[in-house]
Amino acid sequence: MELRDYLRGLRRHWIAILLMTLIGVGAGYAWTLVQTPVYTAGASGYVASRQTEDIGTSTLGDTLARSRVQSYLDIAGWRSVAENAIEELGLDTTPEALVERIEVSNPADTVILKISAEADTPEGARDLAEAWISAMIVEIDAIEGDGSRGSAAVTVVAGDSASLPTTPSFPDVQTAVIVGGVLGLGFGIAFAMIRTVSDRRIRAAEDVESKTGVAVVGTIPIVPGLDDESRLVDPKESGSTGKNGTFAVTEALRALRTNLQFMDVDHPPKTIVVTSPLPGDGKSTIACNLALTLAAAGTTVVLVDGDLRRSMVAKTMGLPGGAGLSDVLAGRAALAEVLQRTSRSNNLLVLAAGSVPPNPSEVLGSERMHTLIADLTKHATVIIDAPPLLPVTDGAVLTHQADGALVVVTLRKTTYDLLDKALDTLRKARGRPLGIVLNKAPLRGADATAYSYEYRREYTPASKAKGDEVPVVPAGTSTEVPPVLDDELEPETTPAARRGRRS
Repeated sequence: MELRDYLRGLRRHWIAILLMTLIGVGAGYAWTLVQTPVYTAGASGYVASRQTEDIGTSTLGDTLARSRVQSYLDIAGWRSVAENAIEELGLDTTPEALVERIEVSNPADTVILKISAEADTPEGARDLAEAWISAMIVEIDAIEGDGSRGSAAVTVVAGDSASLPTTPSFPDVQTAVIVGGVLGLGFGIAFAMIRTVSDRRIRAAEDVESKTGVAVVGTIPIVPGLDDESRLVDPKESGSTGKNGTFAVTEALRALRTNLQFMDVDHPPKTIVVTSPLPGDGKSTIACNLALTLAAAGTTVVLVDGDLRRSMVAKTMGLPGGAGLSDVLAGRAALAEVLQRTSRSNNLLVLAAGSVPPNPSEVLGSERMHTLIADLTKHATVIIDAPPLLPVTDGAVLTHQADGALVVVTLRKTTYDLLDKALDTLRKARGRPLGIVLNKAPLRGADATAYSYEYRREYTPASKAKGDEVPVVPAGTSTEVPPVLDDELEPETTPAARRGRRS
């Protein structure tokens, strides 16, 4: 994986990262609420000798006081000092526990002793700091004097009294929240990286090409304007006339059409199977829209519903589906009787699936099917909507008889394992994968298509006045039905169509 893949993973899972960060912040704050608050108060004293009028004696006393600072610093941590403080304050604790709540320090080159005391209340911390200095004086008088107050030649004189703390020193809410947020952010990033590395779903065209060796010939975006009730787009619409955001789909289909036309300039594919690894990838919708897009360019197109198990073409195109391909192969109907026109294009003819046979794979792999495809290909481009490759072998059988297959996969749903199995099924049947079509690609987000459809304003003509639109037919293009399809029978008047309407 490259750096861009990890960056996409972070962008893809940004909600999870944000959520875990907020959880970490909340956990840090909640931790502070369950902790017992600790207040810290400070008091200070200085080491001094008895003052005399004799200057020499006073100087000697100051030198002696400086020499006692380090010793008194050690005495401050004695159990006996803690016992004196417990007696003075009437505390219910042990000397060892009380010593742990005291910290005594000596600033460099001074005779100052700083006492820092901790307690669970502000008053307790203040009283303990002041009592500790008094307890040290008592201990020093007992060691260097006769035990009476002030009998030691050098002692500790109480200096600045302890002030009442207003906020607890522990827990530190700000620090806890920051630490919790950082930990949550770290867990979120780790989660995103793990998901990115372990994710086997298809997300980018370049990754598909590098892993399968098959080109991505089309990326069809997902837009809210297309649903189960309206699956077709108007191939003639432009950015100024597109509705419900279907312009993006129209442009993607045009790009797919161009890629197919230039796939082999000398021998472009004439019989194209549209299939997918599993049901639900949108192969039927893409087959119908691709046929309309090819027909809009002036190409004569025959759309064949080769999915004899779960036919969708007739329903998608809004045509009756009573008789069709299976009836032609069984000899129950002539091709001209079951071919249906659609009002969406004069260049498009539709061959529905027809009756469901008991052995679809054998029917589609028959010599009659091969002959039918060959006859249709002489006069038109044939688009065959085939069943999925993995559940049944029908799609592979049809691909073997065609110029190749477009494999439709759903972005962010189909896995590389499924795609590899589908391509392997095609190769085993000696079928040619023409390319892969990524369906339902988002227009925004980490997995958005590379082409931004916002540029349509720069590349679409200004809207024409109502009534000024004139259909344009490319020069030399014939809109007549080729000889093999020249029966000008209206779909509603053909015997096969009447049988389908009654059924």
